[in-house]
Amino acid sequence: MIGSVWEAVAVFLAGIAAGTINTVVGSGTLITFPTLLAVGVPAVTANVSNSVGLVPGSLSGAWGYRRELAGQRGRLLRLGLASLVGGTIGAVLLLVLPKSAFDQIVPVLIGLGVVLVIVGPRISRRVAARAEARGGLPEQGAGWVWPSVAGAGVYGGYFGAAQGVLLMAILGIGVDDTMQRHNATKNVLAAIVNGIAAVVFIVAAHVDWRAAGLIAAGSIIGGQIGAHVGRRLPSAVLRAVIVVVGVVALVSFYA
Repeated sequence: MIGSVWEAVAVFLAGIAAGTINTVVGSGTLITFPTLLAVGVPAVTANVSNSVGLVPGSLSGAWGYRRELAGQRGRLLRLGLASLVGGTIGAVLLLVLPKSAFDQIVPVLIGLGVVLVIVGPRISRRVAARAEARGGLPEQGAGWVWPSVAGAGVYGGYFGAAQGVLLMAILGIGVDDTMQRHNATKNVLAAIVNGIAAVVFIVAAHVDWRAAGLIAAGSIIGGQIGAHVGRRLPSAVLRAVIVVVGVVALVSFYA
C-alpha cells in the first residue's frame, strides 16, 4: 500500500511517464506496474489498479490525436468492437487463470510485435500489391485484422504491456494508412480495451483507489505530452521508438 508522500509522488510521476509512452507507442504498464509493486501494492491488485488508473490517460491520448482520427469512424467502429470483445475476455482471464499461464505467452507476443514492426513496411507493400490486384484493401483493413485486433485486446485486458506494439504492427501491415493515423487508431483501441477491463475489475476485483487515482491524474497529463511529441515524429523514427520499447519490454519480462 502507498504509505508516504514520496511513494505517492513516485506513483504520480510513473503515471505521467506511462501516459506519455502509451500515447506515443504503448508499454507504459512497464513503468507503473513495477512502481506499484515497489511501494508495496500486491501483484494482482497492482495489475488491476494500474489498468483502472490508465483509462483516463488512454482517453487523453486519444483526444490529443483527434485530428488524425478524422475520416476513420467506420474503421474505429469495426475494430473497436474487436477490442471490446478481446478486452473483456482478457480481463476475465486475469481473474480466473493463474498468472503463470500467460508468463510463457507474453514475451512471445511482444517479440512477434517487434519483428512485425521491423518487417512491416515490406510485408505491407506485398499485402497492398496483392490487394490492389483484387481492387484494394477495405477501409477497415485486411480480413485478418479484426481477429488480430481482438487477440491484442485479450492480451491487453489481461496485462497490457506492449499492447500498443502489437496493435501498431497489426495496423501497419493490414491497414493502408499512415503511421500517425495508425497511432491515433491504436490509442482509441487501447482506450477501449483498458476501459472495458477496468469495468470488469471494478465489479469483480479489489482496486486500490489511491493508486489508481494517482496513476489516472498522471496519465492524463502524460497523454497530452505524448500526443504533442508523438505526432511530430517521422514515421521511421516512430517505428524505431516502437522497436526500442518492445525490446525493453522483452528484457524486463525476462529479467
